[in-house]
Amino acid sequence: MVQRNGRNGRKRILAVDDAATILLRITDTLEKYYDVVTVNSGARALRYLEQVKPDLILLDIRMTPKNGFETLREIRDMKSRADIPVIMLTAMEDKNSVLEGITLGIRDYILKPFAPDDLLNRIRRVLEPQEQDGSAQP
Repeated sequence: MVQRNGRNGRKRILAVDDAATILLRITDTLEKYYDVVTVNSGARALRYLEQVKPDLILLDIRMTPKNGFETLREIRDMKSRADIPVIMLTAMEDKNSVLEGITLGIRDYILKPFAPDDLLNRIRRVLEPQEQDGSAQP
């Protein structure tokens, strides 16, 4: 059985980072608004995605042994998961990393360390775009 939304119909976010402090910060920032599931490796993320389809993935680039780009390629190869929006988290500001992420279909990227309000606003822009551009229907 594939699960979609979290508790009370809230949107579910999968956060993937090998740094426990980042995962804790993400959870603290988002748990009031979203169901947040955290895993500390690309391999665990892929196993999770076999069972559950989250509404969005926050994915760190620098992880070992499987980095964020490798993980994202495998997610894009999963036909039923290829459409999940991904926001990359990175401490890398070089253009090649950003371009590689864009080539792999990321929706946005956030530099670490991130400001909680910035993280929340970027996620809202991806998950609730009609509300952000003023075209939401009453």
